Amino acid sequence: MRRTHTGKLPENFTRPVKLREAQRRSLFMMASLLLDYPADNRYLEILAVTAEQAGELPPAVARELTEFLEAARRLGLRGLQTHYVETFDQRRRCSPYLSYYAVGDTRQRGAAILAFRQQLQALGFELAREELADHIGVILEAAATGDRNAHRGATEILSAHRDGIEVLRAALEHLNSPFAHLVIALTMGLPEIDKSTADSYLELIRTGPPAELVGIGTPLPFPTHQPDQP
Repeated sequence: MRRTHTGKLPENFTRPVKLREAQRRSLFMMASLLLDYPADNRYLEILAVTAEQAGELPPAVARELTEFLEAARRLGLRGLQTHYVETFDQRRRCSPYLSYYAVGDTRQRGAAILAFRQQLQALGFELAREELADHIGVILEAAATGDRNAHRGATEILSAHRDGIEVLRAALEHLNSPFAHLVIALTMGLPEIDKSTADSYLELIRTGPPAELVGIGTPLPFPTHQPDQP
């Protein structure tokens, strides 16, 4: 740990791994599918395909994917479903929606989601899956399947929200969730985190996403965020 003007700066961020574009696309597609709710046996088929393709990625990335696959097999489909709901639906810092880390549950959320949709449309995408435009899986899918310009643009969106992704990673690691391995793997395909983003991550870890109380016109002199559910 080293100090900045805002306090101690964690040094355990995932280091980027050198990937060819095709490898990065493959990684992002795997992460997109596996970070979705494991609704049925199709998820088990995705696990099998991931097991076949993980070996085509650099060892550090393949290792994280393999760790997830092994844990997923141990849990089974029903166990994965239960764990997914308990993790992503019931814990604030495990939100898969990237705008949540920037604006929280405030009136700005709608505008933030619209901005995500407009960015995706500018890259040539129309939302087809039943998810909001700021879902991490949606952005990963765009980066995986778009043309070179769209791949680069969607990857930049992910990088711009790296502080939130790091909060998600840290929260999942704290819970010993197997999904942490997926987030670690996908961050290996992103550029190295810069100091400004690291400081933003540190602030999010300290205070949580923004909160808003209707009718309060000025900021309160104490934190208003709610702690994670046990």
